[in-house]
Amino acid sequence: MKFEVSAKLAYEALSPSTLILNIEPFKSRGQFVVEESFVSNLGLKMYDWTNSSGEKRFKVIEIPKTGLVEINYKGIVENQLEIVSAALLEDVPISLMPVYVLNYLNPSRYCQSDKFYKFALHKFGAINSAYEKVMAVRDWIYDNVEYNGGGYSTPQTSAYDTVTEQIGVCRDFAHLGIALCRALTIPARYFTAYAYKLQPADFHACFEVYLGGRWVIVDATKLVPLNGLVKIATGIDATDTALASIFGNLNFQSMEVNAVSLDPNFTDADGSSLMQGYSYY
Repeated sequence: MKFEVSAKLAYEALSPSTLILNIEPFKSRGQFVVEESFVSNLGLKMYDWTNSSGEKRFKVIEIPKTGLVEINYKGIVENQLEIVSAALLEDVPISLMPVYVLNYLNPSRYCQSDKFYKFALHKFGAINSAYEKVMAVRDWIYDNVEYNGGGYSTPQTSAYDTVTEQIGVCRDFAHLGIALCRALTIPARYFTAYAYKLQPADFHACFEVYLGGRWVIVDATKLVPLNGLVKIATGIDATDTALASIFGNLNFQSMEVNAVSLDPNFTDADGSSLMQGYSYY
């Protein structure tokens, strides 16, 4: 599957500042960046960082003076989606997990899994299959949390807030799914992406769970086809997958995001079946 993705961001610089953006698709075995461009209106100095923890690419941008800053990213990305039988997506004993996976079992700032142990056990503990537990978590969130495009949650909203208020955006759905899976001793991590068919067009958040020795994509919002996701970053939660980090005095002005399929034979993979999972690994 091949996609063209793009992002246009504008900021007003009120003083010399540094902007770190995490909007470039991640390069991996299952996701190839065929071509891309990253330009600014002021010809600003930019540096590339690749994080050794998690999966993310950063663009560090020096802004030496005040004025309007416009950033334009465009890329063509090809994905190889692996469809895996649910029978192979077994729970992995903690003793057999890779060391880097263990971190995704712990509570984090937005995913307080330690507060969900009793709730998760009561709701999902009787389900034998780890994969079916994950699907039950996803469906419970979808059925019980109202999706709202904005205005009800804030950057401080956590999974505990979302399960209490039962309303949120994709970020909140992802955090709640992660917290519940970790409470069930299933490693889970935050996942940001460009999303084909997302309306209105925007960056999207979902999560991945570690089952059967691979990371499997889960989207509790059910807003987009799983094979229409172009991965930007993964991490413990939104704290280390922020799309933009500002150091200085920048005022956000506007943002346009888009994802277009370049595959005329594209067929949606909604991930609704209990018979299979979807992975880019």
